[in-house]
Amino acid sequence: MSSDVVVVGGGISGLAAAYFLAERGARVTVLESTPRLGGKLYADEIAGVPVDLGAESMLARRPEAVGLAKAVGLADALEEPATAKASLWTRGRLRPMPKGQLMGVPGDMTSLAASGVLSGTGLARLPLDHVLPRTKVGEDVAVGGFVAARMGREVVDRLVEPLLGGVYAGNAYEISLRAAVPQLYEAARTGRSLIEGVRDIQRRAAAQQDGPAAPVFAGIRGGVGRLPLAVADACRAAGAVIESGTLVRELRRSAAHRWQVVVDGDRVLDADAVVLAVPAGPAARLLSAESPGAAAELSAVEYASMALVTMAFRRRDLALLPPGSGFLVPPVDGKTIKASTFSSRKWGWIGEADPETFVLRTSVGRYGDEADLAWDDTDLVRLSRRDLEEAVGLTAAPVAARVTRWDSGLPQYPVGHLGRVARIREHVGKLPGLAVCGAVYDGVGIPACIASSRKAADAVLSGLRPV
Repeated sequence: MSSDVVVVGGGISGLAAAYFLAERGARVTVLESTPRLGGKLYADEIAGVPVDLGAESMLARRPEAVGLAKAVGLADALEEPATAKASLWTRGRLRPMPKGQLMGVPGDMTSLAASGVLSGTGLARLPLDHVLPRTKVGEDVAVGGFVAARMGREVVDRLVEPLLGGVYAGNAYEISLRAAVPQLYEAARTGRSLIEGVRDIQRRAAAQQDGPAAPVFAGIRGGVGRLPLAVADACRAAGAVIESGTLVRELRRSAAHRWQVVVDGDRVLDADAVVLAVPAGPAARLLSAESPGAAAELSAVEYASMALVTMAFRRRDLALLPPGSGFLVPPVDGKTIKASTFSSRKWGWIGEADPETFVLRTSVGRYGDEADLAWDDTDLVRLSRRDLEEAVGLTAAPVAARVTRWDSGLPQYPVGHLGRVARIREHVGKLPGLAVCGAVYDGVGIPACIASSRKAADAVLSGLRPV
């Protein structure tokens, strides 16, 4: 089989879809509107040290991202974090992340009490979870409201919020339990105690392990941003054409039941199939004529904006930095930064690149809390340094700083999101030779995006006629 497929979008989702299509014989063209491939995966440098300026790690307990990295020649570059010991900056100081929790929902009461994350009142509220009747979750429920009803708001505000926020840059009181923490949703449907549900999930996970526990996350030496570039190289080697700086203006069905992709300059590409691997807004625009139902659903998807502030310091100036890979900050504490990663400590390859330089980064902004993003880059660096001084006593000036803004960078998964995704796919499925993929649909993590890409590739290939 050899058919023409156009993939719109050159982030990891689009490039992975192109890879899966090309390896099965399709003639593929990838069209990316910006000058750079990779989307939210972006490897660059600061003060001569290679770093990620976007996503820095990928879930290793799912096979998709690690498997794709190996397939495109990055097997030897895969690396687990040198340390995964994180803290919470809350209630006035750094406190150890409690063990035995699932996305902030506690299962180990001893570790939770020792951490000092919750007040005495918050801890005293927890035993009610064992005696409360089962909470009805129906088709879906917000994570925050569900957990607060069983364990109290303090658990949500000090534990669940910072952990969920680190993934979605969202608000726990709006994020869908079913979409964001499906294991917990199933436990909520079948059990009574949430604490026992978390323990059961962790016991089952431990029982499935064969040998030592595998690392939860993995990175790539030189940056996770190397992954999309390696995938692009593999696509080119398989004959794919990749165009950056090419904006798709229109998508329409032709009389011959093929697709016409109109790009800037009124150039028209004819294709047997199209994969849309772009955010919800551009996808809605391109589908408005051919699938108004899908376009309407996509137009309702909201996004969070955020910024990453990456700073390089002289290592000798950070001699008193506390141990660990960094810390998360609950929004309830009212700080500017939402997290800080001690990159040179977390990733061995960054520390090795320049032993005299120490790189760390902070994140600013989340859904519904984006006012600080109006500051210019210099002020975001200043505000980050102010919070770092309060949190860890860092007073040194950086030798270099970079601010990377991800405007409308992360789709939100509110209650009912999975139903919306199902409706989008139902509408799209009525148009032969069309598929969608990306962070909007099946999860925002890198493995989830790659799984979404494979699903899209399979969908269009199954409907293509042999040539």
